[in-house]
Amino acid sequence: MSIRAVDLFCGAGGLTYGLQKAGIDVRAGFDIESECRHPYEKNSTDAEFIESDISEDVSPEDIESYLSSDEADHTLIAGCAPCQPYSKMSNGNEKQADSHEKWGLMEDFGQLIADVEPDLVTMENVPQVQEHEPYEDFQSRLEDLGYTIWDKVVECPKYGVPQERKRLVLLASKYGHIELQDPTHDPEEATVKSEFEKYDLAELEAGESSEEDFLHTSRDLSDKNIRRIQNSEPGGTWEDWADELKLACHKKDSGRKYTASYGRMQWEEPAPTITTRFFNYGSGRFGHPEEDRAISVREGAILQTFPKDYAFVESEEDLSVQSMGRLIGNAVPVRLAKAIGESLVQHASNKGPQKRLQATD
Repeated sequence: MSIRAVDLFCGAGGLTYGLQKAGIDVRAGFDIESECRHPYEKNSTDAEFIESDISEDVSPEDIESYLSSDEADHTLIAGCAPCQPYSKMSNGNEKQADSHEKWGLMEDFGQLIADVEPDLVTMENVPQVQEHEPYEDFQSRLEDLGYTIWDKVVECPKYGVPQERKRLVLLASKYGHIELQDPTHDPEEATVKSEFEKYDLAELEAGESSEEDFLHTSRDLSDKNIRRIQNSEPGGTWEDWADELKLACHKKDSGRKYTASYGRMQWEEPAPTITTRFFNYGSGRFGHPEEDRAISVREGAILQTFPKDYAFVESEEDLSVQSMGRLIGNAVPVRLAKAIGESLVQHASNKGPQKRLQATD
């Protein structure tokens, strides 16, 4: 039994890497960002990176050319349309969220599925997507095409991802009932410490880079931010600081609820959700649990369950912390991707190729 797949909006390759680890033959990844090419092709097995705009440059024939094979028993389209629209909703502006231009990418994703009609589909996204009409339209389109759909908000620690991260996972099949496998890990064991202690990471000061791994680099901090993190306990908040260290926004009613900013992670707890700004000490609880700095680029990738040797850039000269933060923060955590892949493989193993004819009658 074999599944041949393409990955749309593939980014740095987290989803592809996990699917391949589960035994799925991912042949190509499509993304508009040129900086995704190196990590995608360097770490994936025989998968080609296609730099393209899904909304304009990718045709059904392009997808089919990678899926067509006499050796493949099943076909899969996987993807995660960019989730920028939902950040608008989280700020309370639901009307702007509903009209966000990037919603069209979900429609484009659905149209390519309709044109190609693979046997299987998977999508991962933020939980808030369920509350908006474009997602309802996407589901309805799949149902009209004869797919059976399973979708649920997944707690990532239950699949070995050491983050307080929740993601919506959708699985769809032409063969009938499908679902994500049961949790693979004890969530209480998915902690910052359990992940970091697997690797021999050099101790760093703010602004330093490891000689052994240039991605293990931490952004510099101002003298005042050094004093702030020195006065922060793991799991504590800026409310513990002396008044002279507090920001003006912290003294306003509007700023009092943002207690995680400038915080330290805790060794024995999951990390917060790794965002595209995890390298920035003030953007969340991204302070190292022990060292006086924000977590490094490599540590952010490790918390996204990329292996320690995952190559994101070709050389140190190509490293942009901001760019790497975006690639890593936007990625599908590898262990969650592997669980998704294993679920698809198990489902396909139980369904012979001829079953599809019954599902579409």
